[in-house]
Amino acid sequence: MNPPSTTAIRKVFEGVADRRQMFRLFDRHAKRPMRGDDDAAARYDGEWFEITAAEHDTMFNILPPLWMRGEMFALREFLTGSITSIFFTLSIDGRIRYFHGYCDILDRLSADRMRVAIIERESRPVRAMTREERLDHIWSETHDDYRGYAGKRWPQHLQGRRTIMCYGGHAGATLKLLDDLTDAEISAKLPVQLRTLPEALAA
Repeated sequence: MNPPSTTAIRKVFEGVADRRQMFRLFDRHAKRPMRGDDDAAARYDGEWFEITAAEHDTMFNILPPLWMRGEMFALREFLTGSITSIFFTLSIDGRIRYFHGYCDILDRLSADRMRVAIIERESRPVRAMTREERLDHIWSETHDDYRGYAGKRWPQHLQGRRTIMCYGGHAGATLKLLDDLTDAEISAKLPVQLRTLPEALAA
């Protein structure tokens, strides 16, 4: 029997990703330190976002799925370790929608937990975003030249955490930890249509 997972299932992009966005989101941690030498599973495991029907069908037809089960299928190619892509076709509030998520298939229940989490998150009566979802959306949409990871110049306990470039008027550009952005900085970096969404409580 598999031990219970402690993975945080999290939405990393608000809206429906088109093809360009989908492929960027597939490897949004591409610039992480020590790529190829680290265990990146924890960075990806549990991330999910919505895609179009066309992109869902494209991914289904690329290779025979590793497995198919009801409303979901697993991609045969693994991202890292035992982490692979799971694609979902879900009926939410009477509408068919499509999603991509990263799950650890060594945990047999991980895809089912993600399915439940997506339906619960997307069935909310009022569209809203948590602070963490806002930060993840900003990270997902920021060009690689303006986002990165705290390196050796940072205190050791901060190394490896996500950083992002901020512009402060006369102060010029400043590199900050993503988690340390103020509410004003978050608002400035979000697309206009997302700035006025109410704050959702974290699950």
